[in-house]
Amino acid sequence: MDPQRRYLLVSPCRDEAKFVRRTLDSVAAQSVLPALWIVVDDGSTDETPRILEEYARRLPFLRVVRRTDRGRRNVGPGVIEAFYQGIEGVELADYDFVCKLDVDLDLPPRYFELLMLRMEAEPRLGTCSGKPWFTHPDTGALVPETCGDEMSLGASKFYRVRCFQEIGGFVRQVMWDGIDCHRARMLGWIAEASNDEALRFLHLRPMGSSQKGGIWAGRVRTGFGQYFMGTSPAYFLASALYRLPKHPVLTGSAAMLWGYFSSAVKRIPRYGDAEFRRFLRRYQWACLFTGKAAATRRVTAERAAVWRAAHPEAVAQGVDGGRRGTG
Repeated sequence: MDPQRRYLLVSPCRDEAKFVRRTLDSVAAQSVLPALWIVVDDGSTDETPRILEEYARRLPFLRVVRRTDRGRRNVGPGVIEAFYQGIEGVELADYDFVCKLDVDLDLPPRYFELLMLRMEAEPRLGTCSGKPWFTHPDTGALVPETCGDEMSLGASKFYRVRCFQEIGGFVRQVMWDGIDCHRARMLGWIAEASNDEALRFLHLRPMGSSQKGGIWAGRVRTGFGQYFMGTSPAYFLASALYRLPKHPVLTGSAAMLWGYFSSAVKRIPRYGDAEFRRFLRRYQWACLFTGKAAATRRVTAERAAVWRAAHPEAVAQGVDGGRRGTG
């Protein structure tokens, strides 16, 4: 790996005193440290500010930004608003990689080094992550969260800065962490989550349970987000059926379906890019008919020409941009 590679971490957070030390310690123990880590405290009312100040005195790369208390945790648009406040005044061109990182994670020690090595090896890899595991509340066993190979995880969105800029950054709405990967793929980039054991991280809070209402509210929010993004009803129904036996059994899928179809009945406005929605639905139909891995390989191959046209300097250096899809 190029020793001059620089990565920027940005972590919106609120009331994370229960988990934040684990994340702070795991980042401080990385084999390659960040050039800068901006933690945006979004109005915490617990011990989070004190803990952050304690670590800021010890970690020279850690900067803490404070926001006014909005009175509640606001996932989705609130998280992205905090992210963008964090990078105000930061010149992204000074960094090679940028990562939106949650502070309820415990990362393996070579996490960022290995992500950068993957990107060094594949110029079209625009965004990637490891895969999250969590402690099952009933058995205490470590189990994987349900996530595909073709999307970097919202808890750890590691981006090549050029890719992040080309997709226009994050949409300030629920499902920002799905729209970004599909837009990257539309532009010919590759998005992936690797199940490499050295990249598996521990999610200290189960996915979708961070806001009032717990996991049920989180799954309803997921359903709305899929509706907003433009997911077709058939694909979403298939996805909900696939998740039926996953934790929480039955109720998780029921909540997702309620979030999607109640939004449809209300005719809530969807993401406004019609070309993106067409691309998304073609990809989703291909996933239904051929399987997600095959559909991803196909679209990755088909969009290679789009990437080459946008990156003639890479082509001039002998990069063919024709790598396989994920899965």
